Amino acid sequence: MAQIDTLDLVVLVVLLVGTAAYFTKGTLWGITKDPYAAAYAEANGHKAGKTRNFLEKMDESGKNCIIFYGSQTGTAEDYASRLAKEGSSRFGLKTMVADLEDYDYENLDEFPEDKMAMFVLATYGEGEPTDNAVEFYEFIKGEDVAFSKGAGVEDKPLSSLKYVAFGLGNNTYEHYNVMVKNVDSAIARFGAQRIGEIGMGDDGAGTMEEDFLAWKEPMWAKAAEVMGLEEREAVYEPVFSIIDRDELDTAAPTVYLGEPNKNHLEGESKGPYNSHNPYIAPIVESKELFTSKDRNCLHMELDVQGSNLSYQTGDHIAVWPTNAGVEVDRFLNVSGLAEKRNSVIGVKGLDPTARVPFPTPTTYDTIVRYHMEICGPVSRQFIDTLAAFAPDEPSKAEMKKLGSDKDYFQDKIASKYMNIAQVLLSVNSEKPWSAIPFSAFIEGINKIQPRYYSISSSSLVQPKQISITAIVESIQVPGSHVVKGVTTNYLLALKQKQHGDPNPDPHGLTYAITGPRNKYDGIHVPVHVRHSNFKLPSDPTKPVIMIGPGTGVAPFRGFVQERAAQAAKGEKVGKTILFFGCRKKDEDFIYKDDWDRYASALGSSFAMHTAFSREQKEKVYVQHLLKQQADEINELLEKQKANFYVCGDAANMARDVNNVLAQIISEKRGISAEKADEVVKSMRSRGTYQEDVWS
Repeated sequence: MAQIDTLDLVVLVVLLVGTAAYFTKGTLWGITKDPYAAAYAEANGHKAGKTRNFLEKMDESGKNCIIFYGSQTGTAEDYASRLAKEGSSRFGLKTMVADLEDYDYENLDEFPEDKMAMFVLATYGEGEPTDNAVEFYEFIKGEDVAFSKGAGVEDKPLSSLKYVAFGLGNNTYEHYNVMVKNVDSAIARFGAQRIGEIGMGDDGAGTMEEDFLAWKEPMWAKAAEVMGLEEREAVYEPVFSIIDRDELDTAAPTVYLGEPNKNHLEGESKGPYNSHNPYIAPIVESKELFTSKDRNCLHMELDVQGSNLSYQTGDHIAVWPTNAGVEVDRFLNVSGLAEKRNSVIGVKGLDPTARVPFPTPTTYDTIVRYHMEICGPVSRQFIDTLAAFAPDEPSKAEMKKLGSDKDYFQDKIASKYMNIAQVLLSVNSEKPWSAIPFSAFIEGINKIQPRYYSISSSSLVQPKQISITAIVESIQVPGSHVVKGVTTNYLLALKQKQHGDPNPDPHGLTYAITGPRNKYDGIHVPVHVRHSNFKLPSDPTKPVIMIGPGTGVAPFRGFVQERAAQAAKGEKVGKTILFFGCRKKDEDFIYKDDWDRYASALGSSFAMHTAFSREQKEKVYVQHLLKQQADEINELLEKQKANFYVCGDAANMARDVNNVLAQIISEKRGISAEKADEVVKSMRSRGTYQEDVWS
């Protein structure tokens, strides 16, 4: 065997170190931090992220209760804030709210015995953690969790951690509230002591808010017992101070008029573009997909050239919405702020851990238009809070009743999908509600959230142009008003503007579509991309079965577009079957010409089955067509190991498709229904049954 001299050894070591460095970049070193994650806080003089040690932060600010949240749409963050406020006002706790992505968790084993933690955790998609909870979840669920003191699981290193837990989920998904369940079991395994029962809110049943309210009362009683807390009469205490900035006006270059961060304010928008920092994307094409006059479905093409935004087929595009002018006006009028709408104000946290959810200085109009979910559902707890500021005693009594009587609130408010301004007007439309502190609105109304849409194009075919497919939402409340989708009507206004309408007002709504300081010039929209696990198999020869009625077909347009392009290049493509459903062939059969074109490229490898539900006496849906093709479906799944995809309505369609598939497997393979259910569950766990569904 040849001897290795010193030079050879040095070269070998250098090569090994270099190789290790290359393959661990971005995981063990060179991790890119999001420069915009703390943009709001920094704009308000509060340097969030100064430390990633939450215990140090608690000690610095004198806190004895920390509420961690994992949130995708803002609801979990809202619940965390409400728990913090209630813990402070009712029990004298020194609370702080903590975004899970802001801190590290190796020192959980140093959590003091005389303090408590709360976990408010949403489950996203198919049992996934929310974006801001990924790192925490991977740490706490890791095989080799390393806490600061080095103790192992048998030593119960978290025995001093007392906590409560509430989960936000949807029972129409298979992995209902799996995030809070898994985190609870993980920390309990290390000896953490849960106070009370796990709370689980169910968005699928429409009971999320009442589930939360029903859970928190016994939780507080148990927490008071375990932690020795004494309840006192709750009195409203503002979280934020509102400072008039009379020396500034809207022409001042330092005043935020809807810009999401400092770079956008200064006209120097730059990446990375993400949930903290949108890209202002040009809309290069927009068109109507429906032929019926009473419904709208939009197709839009967004240009991301030069932005460094990338996507993969099956990902989601997030659109940052703007509230309609009529709703902004309604809110400012009822709150007595209409005359001050363009006054410049600063907003500061009265507590060092309070994070202002938007950049300042800014205006009342800007906050309401760009940052508050003023059209969202109203919390019964929030109504109870506002009762103290009612314009007269009868109004106060009515607000107290709405806040305390679950059934009365459901009948008067929730069933009519009223927003906060409509609620206040329904109680008293004669007098302004000007006594309500603006801080209460900031605390009680969620921050407006981006809306996610399945990308309907292939990244292989058009890597720098993203397609959106969106039905414009409009719900008639029986005997009342029409509830209009915030984002889809905003997109419709942009489409109308692009097609030559100088003053678009879809369904009577107008929008500030030119954006702050005309930076969107009418044909741009703020967006970012969210990566998804909903993906085609890497092997294009593997068969795929896709179920996508209505706009649920959006990601499958991207899938089929990709396979058609591969076939056109001479690649072998596996069987590609699509089940699509809509009302009528001549009204809402979207992308008909595209399907014909893709079919020409794919030939016999493509098959499309269509269900037009209202063209015959008995309604026919995609699940019925799936049953009709039982032989081929079973053959493809059993013999060729096809992938199975579902996109669309979670509550009905997706559940029915799951059941029909289990029936097909049971009947064609001669096995019991229970065994067939296990086969379907196994497909899900292996990733060969994938869903991209919503309720």
